[in-house]
Amino acid sequence: MSVQRPSIEVRNLVKRFGSFTALNGIDLDVYPGEVHALLGDNGAGKSTLIKALSGVHPPTSGEIKVDGEIVQFQSPREASDAGIGTVYQDLALNPLASVTRNFFLGREIKKGLGPFGLLQMKEMNAITIAEMKKIGIHISNPDQPVGTMSGGQRQTLAIARAIYFGAKILILDEPTSALGQKQQMEVLKTIRTVQKLGNIAIILITHNEIHAQLIADRFTFLSLGEVIGRGTAQELEGDEIKKLMAGGAELGNLKAELAA
Repeated sequence: MSVQRPSIEVRNLVKRFGSFTALNGIDLDVYPGEVHALLGDNGAGKSTLIKALSGVHPPTSGEIKVDGEIVQFQSPREASDAGIGTVYQDLALNPLASVTRNFFLGREIKKGLGPFGLLQMKEMNAITIAEMKKIGIHISNPDQPVGTMSGGQRQTLAIARAIYFGAKILILDEPTSALGQKQQMEVLKTIRTVQKLGNIAIILITHNEIHAQLIADRFTFLSLGEVIGRGTAQELEGDEIKKLMAGGAELGNLKAELAA
């Protein structure tokens, strides 16, 4: 029986900004079909790590592998082309443009060459509806402005867009922050649906230990640029880890809702 290979492997990753060391020897493996929660307080190094993985900040030293191949990204475009899709908190959506125009943003399907090519709106609308439906959101009118969608639906749109354009490693930066509980659960259900596709590795960056405990298979804890703990969901059920996973009293109800 073959051993599954990580979609992305990080070995001894270091990132310095001048004399400041933001990441100091980070190791991380994320596998297809799993949600890997990356937890830590402000200043822990989470944002620097995902920016290194997504081509924003080249590492000072260390190694990143995608599907077993060493990569050295010089730009976010190179990371995207390698299959790393990052959904940041701001989502990079235009609230005044339609759902479809946001879905294809800069990658529109045209008939004819150059800037005078005709947009194939019927085809793009059909793709948008189908791709959103795959991960749990039914869009009746793809011409509606994105600003009329809920926060959870906008997150789903950004996730569906990343997957459609080739993401096999999906990095989600605080996807439930600034959302109400209902919308937070919408996003968690979307993540669960993507996970069930089985071929996408998901890195979930969050401050919310409850959400991580609800959805993640494995956990890595960062503090001051270093890994201070890691483990699977089964390993992290003891009293010691419950100190990190706050909110146990309401966890049962949320688990039932997520499973519904």
